[in-house]
Amino acid sequence: MLRLGVDLGGTKIEVAVLDDACNEVLRRRIDTPQGDYAATVRAVAALVRQAEGELGAHCSVGVGTPGSLSPGGELMRNANSVCLNGRPLKRDIEGELGRTIRMANDANCFALSEAIDGAAAGADSVFGVIIGTGVGGGVVLHGRVLAGANHIAGEWGHNPLPRLDQEPQPLPECYCGRRGCVETYLSGPALARDHARLTGIDMAPAELVHAAAAGKACAEATLARYEQRLARALAGVINLLDPDVIVLGGGLSNIERLYANVPRLWPAHVFSDVVATRLLRNRHGDSSGVRGAALLWPAH
Repeated sequence: MLRLGVDLGGTKIEVAVLDDACNEVLRRRIDTPQGDYAATVRAVAALVRQAEGELGAHCSVGVGTPGSLSPGGELMRNANSVCLNGRPLKRDIEGELGRTIRMANDANCFALSEAIDGAAAGADSVFGVIIGTGVGGGVVLHGRVLAGANHIAGEWGHNPLPRLDQEPQPLPECYCGRRGCVETYLSGPALARDHARLTGIDMAPAELVHAAAAGKACAEATLARYEQRLARALAGVINLLDPDVIVLGGGLSNIERLYANVPRLWPAHVFSDVVATRLLRNRHGDSSGVRGAALLWPAH
């Protein structure tokens, strides 16, 4: 059976088709119709039909989305593509295609992809982390996504950063309406803001990494603060879930020093004498989301 995944992003919609061995046999992408819900639904359905037409096959369909479905009314919520919020996205795509689909948050799809045949292949419990423009996460247990009673499992980005008493006041505001969320410290924009706040210099995360490697003390200090905060936040995840593997994704996952420095820092905050959890870089990169959407259906 061929499995088709859809990655519904704010700027692009991508489809990929996997065979039984998880090999990619087709990939296509188009721009997302901006702010137009009905056009977005039609575009997803058209991409699916186009892919099936090219392959001459009927595929299972999984869709990864920003935000999540409300467990009560099955309406979308918390999506940064705001035209999706309050809409019955799953039902409308099913109506366009005339079949049942599976849908999950894009961070859950990332975690599933990395758990099945990515960096965490073979691990029983995996926490997938997105650290990029925003901060998200997903939980995979024994090869299956944990959605949770409220469909928000893994949403660690909107918990308070641990040890907020160690942070400057006032705490940063989050778009969710709270202060001191993990996302306000660990996203890419948050890293850049933290550096600008203390130095008055605007630098993108990649520039900070290069500057620290070149011996710039102010950039090194900013990255060291980031690593301390990431270690505290992930230690909270370890204390709660105790995963075998934590996999990083998103733009900041490309900061190579995180994989050595953060595990050296988190034991101070983990309630255990030994921390066996591994921190790994993703294997599938930007492809993990669309691959994970396809993998919402089992191979059989």
